[in-house]
This record gives sequence, C-alpha cells and structure tokens, in this order.
Amino acid sequence: MKLHTAAILVIFWLGVFTMHTAKGSIGSQPMRKFSCVTLSTQKLDIRQLVNYEKQQVPLNAVMFITAKGIKICVHPDQKWVQVAMKRIDQKRTAKKK
Repeated sequence: MKLHTAAILVIFWLGVFTMHTAKGSIGSQPMRKFSCVTLSTQKLDIRQLVNYEKQQVPLNAVMFITAKGIKICVHPDQKWVQVAMKRIDQKRTAKKK
C-alpha cells in the first residue's frame, strides 16, 4: 500500500516538474498561425486595409489584413506600404482619443 502511494506521488511530482519546465522553454512560445512565405506585387486599396503586422522570418514582410479578414503579404520597402501603415496607425490613435 505504501509503495502504491509513493509511486502516485512520484508520478504527480514528475508531471508538475515537466509542466513547469515546458512552460518556460522557447519551444513552448506561441507560434503565428499565418506566416508570409510569398509576397504580393499588386498594390492594394488602402481604404480596405484595417490592420497590419510586421514580419522578419522567414521573409521580411508586412502582412496587411483587409476589412474582410483577408491577409496579404507585401514587401515593406514599397512607398505605398509605408503610407498604408502610417494611415492605419493614425486611425488607431484617433480611436484611442
């Protein structure tokens, strides 16, 4: 009976130790659900863009999100991309006021 109880306690503590170790590891960090692997060359309608995310891995890119939830990746160095990001940032700050 004592051996059975000791085995259960050992298994419990191993589980606690494993969860604590995994929680702090780099591999347990959340991954992006969507990542840019190709870039669109088409200029988008800035009025339809509601949000963006910058990405550096696997490609240096900006992922725009449209009002319909469509995600489109583009090269961040294009002039219209910089203008679109600035406009989205301005809309965000205006909503906070």
